[in-house]
Amino acid sequence: MRQLAEMASAGGAGQKAGVALAAAGLVLTVTVPTAAAERAAAPASTADTAQQPAITASGDSVVEFAKAAVGSSADPDGQLKHLLAAESAGGITAGESHHVLGAALDSMVPSSPYGYRVSPISGEAGEFHRGQDFAAQCGTAVKAAAGGTVTFAGWHPYGGGNRVVVDHGNGLETTYNHLSSFSVQVGQKVDRGASIALSGTSGASTGCHLHFEVMVNGEVVDPNGWL
Repeated sequence: MRQLAEMASAGGAGQKAGVALAAAGLVLTVTVPTAAAERAAAPASTADTAQQPAITASGDSVVEFAKAAVGSSADPDGQLKHLLAAESAGGITAGESHHVLGAALDSMVPSSPYGYRVSPISGEAGEFHRGQDFAAQCGTAVKAAAGGTVTFAGWHPYGGGNRVVVDHGNGLETTYNHLSSFSVQVGQKVDRGASIALSGTSGASTGCHLHFEVMVNGEVVDPNGWL
């Protein structure tokens, strides 16, 4: 550090290129304006320009960055927006989509999976189940899986009962079905984790639970690929 300071001082104010910061073996170079730039910005005395204060840090110093990178685990909605801004939801790979949606319930206990199954109502095989069911007592808080805009909140005529649909942008939607009630309205903005409804057994349902769907460009996909 003494050598760097002497070199900077010996070279004159017009030749000062930077200050070295040593912390845990990391050297950070900081560019210092030239004397000409300093004169243009504001008058400076000889004493001000002749000396450059030393910047020191202890060996155990921690370098922190205040802003989380877009797409980090600390900012899940930022990650989702970053993915959707790049392309339609239909172009997102399985590896990219995993874990970008949050839990719709505090306790996510799977009951009936997405795909073909025996109908719990008719008992017939070959019924296509459009979402993933999660066990939940009636009246359990249902939360938005990600930030978005409510595009439907009402009665679903095809078995979903009380249903809420949230649009997350660029072709990605989530739906919440068989609700006992809901507390949002069409056009409302919701945040990830915000309570939007209470679970129930309305519509074509045999008991209290949450039927959760993920839709990409209007078509249902396996929600487990996004959770």
